[in-house]
Amino acid sequence: MKKYRFFGVISAVCVTLSILYSLVGSSQIPASRVLLSTNPPLERILPFEAEAEKPQSPVTLTLQAVDAAGKSLENTKISLQILTPNRNPWLTTDFPIVEGTQLLQMDATAPDGKLEIQQMLPIRGNYQLLVNVSPLVANAFAPYQQTLNLNVRENPIKYKYFVVIAAILLSLGLLGGWVIGGQEELQQGEMAPQSVRLLLSALTVVAIVALLVINISAEVAEAHGSGNHSSSTEAIAPSSQKSQGLEIKLEGDKNATVGKLANLALQVKDSATGEPIRDVALQVKAIATEHNLTVFNYKGIPDEQGKLTWLEQFFDGSPHKIEVEATPLPGSKRQFAPVKVAQEVEVEAIAPPTYIRLIGLFYFTAFVGIGMAIGLLIQHRRTPQARGN
Repeated sequence: MKKYRFFGVISAVCVTLSILYSLVGSSQIPASRVLLSTNPPLERILPFEAEAEKPQSPVTLTLQAVDAAGKSLENTKISLQILTPNRNPWLTTDFPIVEGTQLLQMDATAPDGKLEIQQMLPIRGNYQLLVNVSPLVANAFAPYQQTLNLNVRENPIKYKYFVVIAAILLSLGLLGGWVIGGQEELQQGEMAPQSVRLLLSALTVVAIVALLVINISAEVAEAHGSGNHSSSTEAIAPSSQKSQGLEIKLEGDKNATVGKLANLALQVKDSATGEPIRDVALQVKAIATEHNLTVFNYKGIPDEQGKLTWLEQFFDGSPHKIEVEATPLPGSKRQFAPVKVAQEVEVEAIAPPTYIRLIGLFYFTAFVGIGMAIGLLIQHRRTPQARGN
């Protein structure tokens, strides 16, 4: 009996070891994946700053699809979605409407398994890149998807501004608490000492001015956006051009809204036969005309139908221009001079919600209140000592 038990224990141990070995071995086998690299490096990436002293450049994102052995996959289709950081109502960014939305969505044909774009990142936080890789040739490899994370830190200059403003507000509150804590005796017919009345009047004026500044700045931004929208009523036909046997047509949304994706499409075909053309290189740029900044840049080739489609969000509420330049691929039989098409897109800005403005006012008031509490506490501790003396 003991003999059978011994063999049973041995067999159980062997089964357990084989299972563990298979699990460990399978976990060590690398799978197909997408490699992400950025330029500049991740630690040097900063969010978009409209009033920056130096012109900003978009971040270069390079996605490389590789197999289990680390070899680049060929003849791939890469679908990319860029999701902005999630909303945080208590710590909003410079573009609250952009939070928790899609920044870009596109399908790219990648003969060498590489997708490279330049994209301006508008706000701080953790961006998610949803990547789908599939073969252009049936059954060449198994399709797969991967989620990549890109964390953008806040501009350090914002922290300096925050410290300065917080110090000023605390100082004002401290002064107010000091004055109120050392209030004078009431004169006949007075509800409060004169120094307290003056302080409260000054604080009321400051609060009114802060509210006016916040609301006026929001209304100016909204009016700026509506002004852009009204100017878009001019006849701006989809840009197209026939040249050197090519017909290139750029079309899509001519009006866009901050926080939403705009549809854009490009068609390349033979002007004589109408057949789609694939052996051309397309250089696509989205330029914010107000600051003359390139916010999106991509160079690739059209798909089997001679099309290139993408959805893009224009986070800055200013007019944009889409430019596309078509050039022949190296070694292509079809040679021609570069052909350019362009289209204007009017963007409607959206003012931040009222609750976000009120949260900002709450923070300002809280700093003043903390300073005032400190001033009152100092005066409260100082008064008994003065009476004793």
